[in-house]
This record gives sequence, structure tokens and C-alpha cells, in this order.
Amino acid sequence: MSDYHEPVLLQACIDGLNLQPGGTYVDITFGGGGHSREILRQLGPDSAGRLFGFDQDADARVNAQAIGDSRLTFVASNFRNIKRYLRLYKAEQVDGILADLGISSHQIDTPERGFSTRFDADLDMRMNQQADRTARQVVNSYPEPELHRILGMYGEVTNARTVAAALVSARSNRSIDTVNDLKNALQRYAPRGKENKFFAQVFQALRIEVNEELVALEEFLEQVPEILKPGGRLVVMSYHSLEDRLVKNFINKGKFQGEVEKDLYGNDIKPLQSITRKPIEATPDEIARNPRARSAKLRIAEKI
Repeated sequence: MSDYHEPVLLQACIDGLNLQPGGTYVDITFGGGGHSREILRQLGPDSAGRLFGFDQDADARVNAQAIGDSRLTFVASNFRNIKRYLRLYKAEQVDGILADLGISSHQIDTPERGFSTRFDADLDMRMNQQADRTARQVVNSYPEPELHRILGMYGEVTNARTVAAALVSARSNRSIDTVNDLKNALQRYAPRGKENKFFAQVFQALRIEVNEELVALEEFLEQVPEILKPGGRLVVMSYHSLEDRLVKNFINKGKFQGEVEKDLYGNDIKPLQSITRKPIEATPDEIARNPRARSAKLRIAEKI
């Protein structure tokens, strides 16, 4: 499991869930099962608790089967479908939900998935390998204004307009099919000395678009107030500002944009109360062991 993906801020996540014996919990990003294993361990072997693990990646199902715990129910679906599946399993309300957003180390380190700038491979980037849309299709078929939008919005690429035009120009000569095709088409537009950051931003933009990551996150968060029991905990770990902003706004305001609404008496109308005044971040020791933890921001909220 640790080879698949080392859990980030593991103890802080578990503490944030405030586990109760006999409680029902959901790990919406099961991955290698690191967080789920620890939840099951701390619930205790004789606990009547339940744990649901969501993941759309076929590799995660294998990891869930390896745990071999009857209290664990694996759901092969995107977490945007959480309410539908919990209702199916007669678990309409739960005591805690954990989300470790983004991409796993295993997915990055598997060359043929096309997530990494380090390996040449087909431009794929699908978390759900049964899905239709790939990064190759985005790069070769999206109109220039759409490419400009996703590069600027999802990748925060400073020269997004220029990069979008370069992609359209390059694909007019030959299809951009592989990681190296993409890098070759854009190499001259990467700021000197910041090439790695530039390509990481381009890849992030494409990955978010391919997997509808921010849309799925919004849909998930909107279901959380109905799914959590009063006093139940939401624990979310994000790895870039776009995710963290959505999570922060929803916790603090009950919505993604604008100011928090108030009732006739001036009280805030929002379903969640923040437990963390500011996000929890990894220690230097953890970052040294697991570099992916460097950008992690953990927020914890409780159902009012």
C-alpha cells in the first residue's frame, strides 16, 4: 500500500474525523487504502462501525479487496455520486467523511497513465479508465478559446493565451498524441529556469478538465450537509489553491461564491462550522519523507 501512495497527514486526518465506536464513515478517495486501513484499525476489530470507500480507479478496487475487512464496502464510482450510493447501501447519514483530493503517487508513477511529465506515454490522464475523454482529445479537438480558458483557470498558466494558440498551431501540422509531443510543442514557451513548473501547470489544467475534478468537488460538497449527521465531521485535504478555495468557501459560507447569507436575526445561514482556524500543513519531517505533502492543506468542519 505504501508503494501505491503514502497517506499524507495521516494522524491529523484521523484525529479530525473524531472517530466514534460503531460509527459510519466514508473515504471518498480510497486509492491505496492508507487512510481507510487506519480508520478501520482505530475503530477496533470488534467495532460495529462501517466504512465506505469510493474510487473510480480500477487499481483501487484491488487494494480494497486486499484489506479483507467485512466492515469495508468499496464503491467503484466517482465521489460526486456519494448520496446515491449511500442511499443504496442504507446509509443515508454518516458520522464522518474524508477526502484526500488530487492524484495519487501511484497514478503519477505509472507511465502509461500519462499523468507525469517525466515519462513519454499517450496523453491519457483519465482517473477512470473507462471514461471517454482523454487529454489527447482535449489537446487536439478543443477550440482555442476553450484551451485558453482551461489553461488559465485550471493551470493558472500566465501565458495561457499564447500557449493555447501554440497548441492549435502545432496540431494543425500533426496530431499531439504523447507527453513528448506536447512538451515539444510548448518547449519554447516555458519560462527559462521554470520549465518544470510550467509543464506541471499545463498538465494540471488538462487533468482537471479530463476528470471534471472541480465540478465533481462542488457536486460532492453540496451533498455533504445532507449526508452528515449533526456533529459529523468533514475532513478534506487539497493540493492546489483551486480546490482549497472551494472547500474553504463552502465551509465558511455554505456556498462557493459571494458572502454568507444571514437570517432575519443576523445569524449566518450555513450548514458547517470550521474546526480549523487555518489549514493544517505537513511538518518539515513529513515533507522530507513524502515530498507530495509539501502542498497539502487540511481543513476540518463539523455539521452544525
